[in-house]
Amino acid sequence: MSYNQELNVALLAVQRATLLTQKVFHNNAKGTLSKDDHSPVTIGDFGAQALIISALRHNFPHDEIVGEEEASSLRDNPSLAEQIFTLVKESKLDDSSAEDQLGGPINNLESMLAAIDAGNSGGGAKGRIWALDPIDGTKGFLRGGQYAVCLALIVNGDVKAGVLGCPNLPIDDTAPISADVGGTGKGVLFAAVQGLGATSRPLTRGTLASGQKIAMKEVPDITLATFCESVEAGHSSHGDQAEIARRLGITKESVRMDSQAKYGSIARGAGDLYLRLPVRKDYEEKIWDHAAGDLIVREAGGEVTDAEGGRLDFGVGRTLRKNKGVVAAPRGCHGKVLDVVKEVLGGKR
Repeated sequence: MSYNQELNVALLAVQRATLLTQKVFHNNAKGTLSKDDHSPVTIGDFGAQALIISALRHNFPHDEIVGEEEASSLRDNPSLAEQIFTLVKESKLDDSSAEDQLGGPINNLESMLAAIDAGNSGGGAKGRIWALDPIDGTKGFLRGGQYAVCLALIVNGDVKAGVLGCPNLPIDDTAPISADVGGTGKGVLFAAVQGLGATSRPLTRGTLASGQKIAMKEVPDITLATFCESVEAGHSSHGDQAEIARRLGITKESVRMDSQAKYGSIARGAGDLYLRLPVRKDYEEKIWDHAAGDLIVREAGGEVTDAEGGRLDFGVGRTLRKNKGVVAAPRGCHGKVLDVVKEVLGGKR
């Protein structure tokens, strides 16, 4: 199966959602709430989830969706819900045929809330399931850093298509990796379909721009590699990662950035390694935080495994409960990096 329609809808849906997130990003009042796990959620998260799920339900009404957000807090806060609905109504692609392909606008507030709540699938290893993170890296989004709008199609537990919208990454695939969001020429869509490679293209406000193939760069000398990691120490063990870099002979400072923008950055060769090692034994990564990025890196010539060398398993529910940690690197040096990861983590047991 080619998944051409799925990829096209995903690209347009993510592109439309980024228009909303960018509007919120440049607004000082982001309507921030706190979820049960104390992580933040903004009006951008809710609005982007509504727009993307609405497009998916229009095109693939029988597919399940695993979305990060749900609308109960908005039902308890009508004024905030109205604020989000206003944003959603204003977020349209300039190209009418592209907008029509996504099903057009969401007609009313209740339809918006229902769309947000439609991301309630429990996931699993059977059927077609979309994994959606409307704003990955919400803390980065709030501090004015990197973030990504992330969408992936999982079929029978296997990721078949993935899209990342990264409004603050440079369009230029040859630009060096940086957490900086300043300047012009920013906004890129990364995409991949299993077996067909990975691409990047500029974000636009209408029809899709042309995509170009991307590939991870070879790293003949691991000591010269650039590795990236999460900004938040609560998400990733900075100490272990620094020790791994030291044992590999890497002397360059790590690049810390939020979200799956890290996957996109290494997939196009702007960086080389991405390490996300567990901070707690009981922590379970969410599938929406990795599904799209995992496929894009692998289709760009990289390898993505957990800290034991196993493939990430997206077919066991809403989390990666069978996996601990993430190690992403070019295929030619992934084994060497993984050996050092095992060495460092094994010494802590």
